[in-house]
Amino acid sequence: MDDDKIITEENQRQEELVVEEAPQDMNFDLPPPVYQENNNQYMFIVGGAILFLILLFVIIRAIFFGKPNSSKPVSLIYWGLWEDKEVIEPLIAAYQQKNPNIKITYQKMQPQSYREKLVSRSKSEGTGQGAIEKPDIFRFHNTWLPEIKDIVSPLPVTVMGAQEFDKTFYPIHKKDLKVGNYYYGLPLEVDSLVLVYNQGLFKKAGINTVPSTWDDITQIVPKLTVKDISGNLITSGIALGTAGNVDHFSDIFGLLLLQNGGSLNKLNQEEAAGALEIYRKFSEPPQGYWNEEMTSSTTAFIQEKVAMIIVPSWEILSIKSANPDIDIKVVPVPVVPGTPLISVASYWVEGVSRFSNNQLESWKFLKFLTEKENMTKLYEIESKIRPFGEPYSRIDLAPLLIQDPYLGAVMKQANNLVSLPLISKTMDNGLNDEIIKYMENAINSTILGVSYKEALATAKSGIDQVFTKYNITN
Repeated sequence: MDDDKIITEENQRQEELVVEEAPQDMNFDLPPPVYQENNNQYMFIVGGAILFLILLFVIIRAIFFGKPNSSKPVSLIYWGLWEDKEVIEPLIAAYQQKNPNIKITYQKMQPQSYREKLVSRSKSEGTGQGAIEKPDIFRFHNTWLPEIKDIVSPLPVTVMGAQEFDKTFYPIHKKDLKVGNYYYGLPLEVDSLVLVYNQGLFKKAGINTVPSTWDDITQIVPKLTVKDISGNLITSGIALGTAGNVDHFSDIFGLLLLQNGGSLNKLNQEEAAGALEIYRKFSEPPQGYWNEEMTSSTTAFIQEKVAMIIVPSWEILSIKSANPDIDIKVVPVPVVPGTPLISVASYWVEGVSRFSNNQLESWKFLKFLTEKENMTKLYEIESKIRPFGEPYSRIDLAPLLIQDPYLGAVMKQANNLVSLPLISKTMDNGLNDEIIKYMENAINSTILGVSYKEALATAKSGIDQVFTKYNITN
């Protein structure tokens, strides 16, 4: 009995110990359960194995494949037109130094039949030794996109986005080169019609004012025109009115058409007839300030037989080359009084072939050429071999040329340019040349007595067919 009593009391004490509560303010750091500890060890082992495999993959790729894409040799063929190899080569060398895997071969092409050769060569098929060499990069005129749409590739947004393009270049570049949501070229220049006059002939005629409107032109042309006693022209005031011997006559008619409120696809309207009348009046009797017996206008200007011509700025180079001593002034084209300044654009663009195997690398190089430092370097090189380089296409570089005696006029009207497929001397044997031929026939027919309206109606019929041929709707 005593033993049973002792056991009972002991059990009661154990039960009291079991139900005893711990103090509420006491904290415990309990060891993790055995299964959790094992799980952490497993995750550590697996993670380590994955990290090891990743590092091993990177090492093997670096050893056997090298740096992805950057070290792969890339050869680019660049077709230029007007610049000699010595001009562009320093910029190519600078780019290749930064990109040693890139090799760029520049080829200066002949302008005759260039566009046809560009298209046919780009589309040519064949591989290996029998393959025909085709360009990756090429130069084209700002009016050519409808003619070369099958071979041009769009500018990747990764190279230059729309916002950067619009901020960098002039409105005319955006208008000419943007189709849909994409740009199809990068311009290295901008150019347009300007008025070039002989300062010596102005002084000789007692003219001290700078012509800025067509009213100014009509007032000073009679003073500048010199005829012999038989009425034959000795010196002309301005080269306007004919087609056969006025260089860039079609560009000038396009300018008058725009200034008169006309449109190339509406040649049957009064505005177009008015523009043609203004153009023709300078060579029609009784004024006769210019005629078909005169030599070509640029040659006549070089010979100081005409006081004023309207030409794109690049023609000044041929003038100064032929007659370095001629005292010339260059100003914006004359405007209709009370209307804004406007001129006709004519410039060249760099594009990339859609048939190139290295389109991205081609665009990267062209982007390099458009950078501020490189564009000024290009202009500097060009200016060492001729009076001036190509007018800057970058808006932020305009201040460098705004006071230039030759290119200041281009810069002053660069924000107010319009493009028309009436540009002479692009030698496209296509869009421009076909339309120009219809306009030449129209002007020549008025010399024979056909009315302005009738001549333009005939021209419109042919030009509409050209628009259809090249899928131009406006």
